[in-house]
Amino acid sequence: MSLESLEILKSSFGYDTFRPLQQDAISAVLAGKDTFVVMPTGGGKSICFQVPALILPNLTVVISPLISLMQDQVETLNENGIEAAFYNSTLSSDQKNKLIQQCLNGHLKLLYMAPETFLPALDSWLDDVRISLLAIDEAHCVSTWGHDFRPEYSQLGVARLALPDVPCIALTATADVVTRKDIIKQLHLQTDQLFISSFDRPNLELIVKGNIKKKEKIKQVLEFIEKQNESAGIIYCFSRKEADEWTVILNKEGYRANTYHAGLKAQDRASAQQRFIHDETQIICATIAFGMGIDKSNVRWIIHNNLPKNIESYYQEIGRAGRDGMPAQVLLYYTLKDVVMQGNFIKGSEKPIVGTKKLQRMLQFAEATSCRRKVLLNYFNENHEQDCGNCDICMHPPDFVDGTRIAQMALSGIKRTKERVATTLLIKILRGAESHDVTNRGFHHLKTHGVGAAYSEYEWQHYIAQLINLGLIEIAYDEYLSLKITNAGNKVLFGEKEINVTVPPEKALRSTRNKTKAKVEFNKEVDSTLFDVLRLKRAEIARKQGVPPYIVFNDATLTQMASSKPITLNQMADISGVGDAKLIKYGPVFLELIKDNN
Repeated sequence: MSLESLEILKSSFGYDTFRPLQQDAISAVLAGKDTFVVMPTGGGKSICFQVPALILPNLTVVISPLISLMQDQVETLNENGIEAAFYNSTLSSDQKNKLIQQCLNGHLKLLYMAPETFLPALDSWLDDVRISLLAIDEAHCVSTWGHDFRPEYSQLGVARLALPDVPCIALTATADVVTRKDIIKQLHLQTDQLFISSFDRPNLELIVKGNIKKKEKIKQVLEFIEKQNESAGIIYCFSRKEADEWTVILNKEGYRANTYHAGLKAQDRASAQQRFIHDETQIICATIAFGMGIDKSNVRWIIHNNLPKNIESYYQEIGRAGRDGMPAQVLLYYTLKDVVMQGNFIKGSEKPIVGTKKLQRMLQFAEATSCRRKVLLNYFNENHEQDCGNCDICMHPPDFVDGTRIAQMALSGIKRTKERVATTLLIKILRGAESHDVTNRGFHHLKTHGVGAAYSEYEWQHYIAQLINLGLIEIAYDEYLSLKITNAGNKVLFGEKEINVTVPPEKALRSTRNKTKAKVEFNKEVDSTLFDVLRLKRAEIARKQGVPPYIVFNDATLTQMASSKPITLNQMADISGVGDAKLIKYGPVFLELIKDNN
């Protein structure tokens, strides 16, 4: 099966090797096992069910939450010569009947459906179709612990029980430990096949700017965009009003900008999205309503105008940049006013306590004084020893002090309370408080009671936030926000490892030394003139075919062409992203361009 999977990967998708864990997940699916895949946005989740779909004998049904996402993936598959279609409300009755016949006759390999169309079909015509695999994309939507819960997804567990002999693969890019457990439970996944890829996106440069006045922010953003060489970007805003304001500002400056939010008519939203996907609009100013259905691979930058409500949302939104693996920048602006606005919004949610704590974690990321990528990855239980060198903290780091003893006091407090206390109570214990919630549970008799009295409540909040960010402590949201010690935390607690921390901001002494680290290195031998020629041809082909340019070839593929400059079809076939169908369809045209401009 391994050899057959590799052959399909190359012939259908144009890639020579699988990314980490893709082959393992595919092997589990082909063995008929339920499988759960957690991979970052742009990490190649779709390959994990698309390759098996081309090997398995019957239909693969893919559950997807958005029409735009279905259409985009189907267009991409069709361009690769793969028989795929979507079944949703945009089709006429005749189109639906024709599609049903194709499924019944076995002429399709992949069928994309929304939950609300899949469930009724399962009780009617789909009951007569042979199904080899059920794939549930954006699986975090099934969990109320997830950042984007959708009620229609909650019925998919019933569907799983109705298909006992059909293996299921669930996929998501953003799920913490609690959400993962709930997804497995809700979907009745009978599996130990859990594949969690690295959440690291080293091509994304992470930048955060706090408490910048509006006038100065506008100036900075315009300077930032001016340096982007007309590349595509997204500005995320908390409110519709802010999104509209940014669109006006940018259009006045001569940029091709458009607005996207729920206050617009459906046709206007669809038009704005299509113009952006087809490279007719450079910038989208949007609320979080925009993005889940966007597979646009050449988004080079993203700006958050406000603090997101949680790290899952932030991670998913920045994941829309640099999906082709090439460098991209993500810039976050935040103020304390954002925290208040998000907090008020969270109060009316289903889980206000959990939402509040997740907002606090988001604020801790924004206020971090250690490598931001490590903070981000630690949230998803991925511990990295080395700083990334590609975030604002790494490029302009503060001075650090030995924090091992501070960490050991906090970790000992957690250990002696049997990991059953949240942050506020832990701080009371460490500072020696004798309040009712401390004495009632006998915590005033612990050896750690009062051990950290030399530090104020504010200082302990600052240090514990860093310990969480460093991956020594994690918060159990499903256990009343209790603090848990990680494996990395135990190493510090028992003296096997030392750590450094920064002191609270008003006591910090910033160094003037230049301690900038090297950024991620990328190929610098690209013929930029040839790349622009290839990009123009791609745009021309895309317009004629009515598809987004990145579906023809993404920027990474064009960059490799402009670097290696193939002169034969065999050499062109070695370019990553050039499969058999695209080689036949576009190979001669692009080879001629390369020859004429070499």
